[in-house]
Amino acid sequence: MQVDYIIVGQGLCGSFLSWNLMKAGKKVLVIDESKPNSSSKVASGVINPITGRRLVRTWDIETLLPYSLQAYTEFGNHINQSLVQACSILDFLPTPQMELAFKQRLNEEPDYLRIPNNENNWKDYFNYPFSVGEINPCLLVDLNSLITIWRKKLLEQNALLATRFEWKDCVVSNDSISFQGIVAEKIIYCDGADGINNPYFKLLPYSANKGEAIIASIPNLPRNHIYKQGIVLVPWKEDLWWIGSTYEWNYSDLNPTEKFKQKVVAELNQWLQLPYEIVDHIASERPANMERKPFVGLHPIKTNIGIFNGMGTKGCSLAPFYAAELTNYLLYQTPINQLADVHRFKNVLSR
Repeated sequence: MQVDYIIVGQGLCGSFLSWNLMKAGKKVLVIDESKPNSSSKVASGVINPITGRRLVRTWDIETLLPYSLQAYTEFGNHINQSLVQACSILDFLPTPQMELAFKQRLNEEPDYLRIPNNENNWKDYFNYPFSVGEINPCLLVDLNSLITIWRKKLLEQNALLATRFEWKDCVVSNDSISFQGIVAEKIIYCDGADGINNPYFKLLPYSANKGEAIIASIPNLPRNHIYKQGIVLVPWKEDLWWIGSTYEWNYSDLNPTEKFKQKVVAELNQWLQLPYEIVDHIASERPANMERKPFVGLHPIKTNIGIFNGMGTKGCSLAPFYAAELTNYLLYQTPINQLADVHRFKNVLSR
């Protein structure tokens, strides 16, 4: 079997890259062993233009937010599924200091921050002694449907090999790649947290972290907002809500922890006035890196080997944009943003 590109991994990065290349008429084979708790499958799907306690803009959000809306809408139309909706985050400010900080930032970030007109309308749903801030616009992406439906489409087109990628089965020559009898011009690794062990890119400054989330049923909570007060409540499937998340840098395994569950229960009992039921507890490893900028492009020495990884917590906004950039680079040699291009690590990767 001859293809143009082998793509390792069918998370958000692998899905968007394979879609872009196939739109351009390229023959693609995705190799992916389905993992129920991959970072893409358990992520919240939120694209938030404001980040951190200092309430600063996410890197390049002025470009990424409108591009993401367009890309997810187009991808959704292709697979006949609504994938993205505009929403806002209601931030229930927990202390006078946080309230003051939010109000001080209003004039500095009028495009994204405001005080909602109906901030007292949530007393039937939440306990909150201070005011409510709003981050708007945000986007909410249905990652589970995207990955599940696209996987089915790939299988229908004989473009998915549902198996574990084994390095011993991959042969790299100067002008081609072969894997179990499949020959390609190039191979692109979209392997998420597994990229830390990639022999061609293991010297990149990965800094993976573990995240946990609770899935809970809260039937009577309005689903047109995301709610935040320490923990974040995000509309999930049906009447379910994604509640999270943690950022653990030191961990011995990827199992959900009782400590996190107890923390969520305590905060829900204090904040939420509605009945709820916990139905699941999930955890995964994020492919973050020390620079908080993605790894995109071809290896500086092995130029038929590429990478599309390192998205961290911003994968929902970064993956669509940089999948298009990488596709245009592969097909037309148009440059990748220098802050994302893996060639910024040329000296390290040339060792």
